[in-house]
Amino acid sequence: MKQISFLILACICMLACRQQPQQTVIDTEHYDLPQMKDSGVLVALTLYSSISYFDYRGEPMGFQYELAKQFAQSLGLKLKIETAHSTQELVKKLLRGEGDLIAYPLPVTKEFKDSVTFCGEDIVTHQVLVQRKDTKKQPALTDVTELIGKDVYAKPGKHFNRLANLNDELGGGIRIHKVTNDSISHEDLIMQVSNGTIDYAFSDNDLAKLNKTYYTNLNVSLPVSFDQRASWAVRKTSPLLAEAANEWHKNNATSPAYKASTKKYFENSKRLPHGPILSVKDGKISHFDHLFKKYAPEVGWDWKVIASLAYNESNFDSTAVSWVGARGLMQMMPRTARAMGVPEGKDFHAEENIKAATKYLALLSRSFSKVTDPEERMKFVLGAYNAGIGHIFDAMALAEKYGKNKYVWNDNVDVYILLKSSEEYFNDPVCKNGYFRGRETYNFVRDILGRVEVYNQKIK
Repeated sequence: MKQISFLILACICMLACRQQPQQTVIDTEHYDLPQMKDSGVLVALTLYSSISYFDYRGEPMGFQYELAKQFAQSLGLKLKIETAHSTQELVKKLLRGEGDLIAYPLPVTKEFKDSVTFCGEDIVTHQVLVQRKDTKKQPALTDVTELIGKDVYAKPGKHFNRLANLNDELGGGIRIHKVTNDSISHEDLIMQVSNGTIDYAFSDNDLAKLNKTYYTNLNVSLPVSFDQRASWAVRKTSPLLAEAANEWHKNNATSPAYKASTKKYFENSKRLPHGPILSVKDGKISHFDHLFKKYAPEVGWDWKVIASLAYNESNFDSTAVSWVGARGLMQMMPRTARAMGVPEGKDFHAEENIKAATKYLALLSRSFSKVTDPEERMKFVLGAYNAGIGHIFDAMALAEKYGKNKYVWNDNVDVYILLKSSEEYFNDPVCKNGYFRGRETYNFVRDILGRVEVYNQKIK
């Protein structure tokens, strides 16, 4: 039975933990849409990021990934994703025949136009000022000239270059801060604006719009650069594929699937509402306490940890659905729920959801058996429940590489789950699962265990 359990866990985590096989290089001179249809596969090249492609709880996600999947399905093809570390590497891989299509907004520059054929949506991007919404104390800026005398932060590269150029255009006066710390990502700067650590930062508008769905107090409406065109791309020897991409975008830009993906990443809030919980007087946390007590022995935890997890996931709302499609009281992903025995159509059944979640937690716990202290192992399991086991393994590998204890969570592995949103770290060879927004998992573990302490003070 234990072997069967591990096989189930392996199936759930297969996407998160597997290494991609070596891509077969094809004859680029004679490989276009007919040959792809013969193979049955469309190989899309992209970059890891919160917008384009990432893994979450073993599920592939990302706006560009979803569009590429819709396009592949329209051609009757299966989608295979290959990743690169930069836009230059995307083009090199495409030209070498390691992919058929760049499913990423590649900047339309003379350098790239000489090498590839741009196709699909003509995306217009620009940089914006990330600031907080209007308050009486600090009104939002409405013109770039108002940046004079302000502290503005940017990472090295195009954002810092644009900030420096804008400062020159205005005759100086902007207090420029170049953020050279590799452990601070573009999204970290956006978070710092939201929480008031800094007031202003530069960002690409699509990244700013996505992060606004996490931090609703942001204003990202002020452009600070000229428009830059970007698009998907194919080899110049694949005109039929380019034509199909153009036609697909023309016909599907207003389709329900396309609109749903746009809303999912750039409009819908990523936060489930959390309000006051049931009073803890008389020893009650929620209406589901009897179920938490019934199934907590499955994983060997205090039932109040399961209750805290449920509050964090759904605010004890058994009908909750997250932006990524997790369902029910314990926010189980449908594929994981099926593997844990939840019948089709029972995702919102409270007892089935809790039973499956504790079963999954027990499987995760066994996968971290080398973390010998039970309290310490709990942190790894909670992290894996939130992020997917592959990202926790990546953080453990990074911790070991940089001299930390990979079997200790606080100030060791949790440091590297945070750093998995930075290119230097998620592109490290020891990482097998790419980009991850680790701030969510870092807070997830701390919030759950901190809430348990409150429960323990009030419930004897």
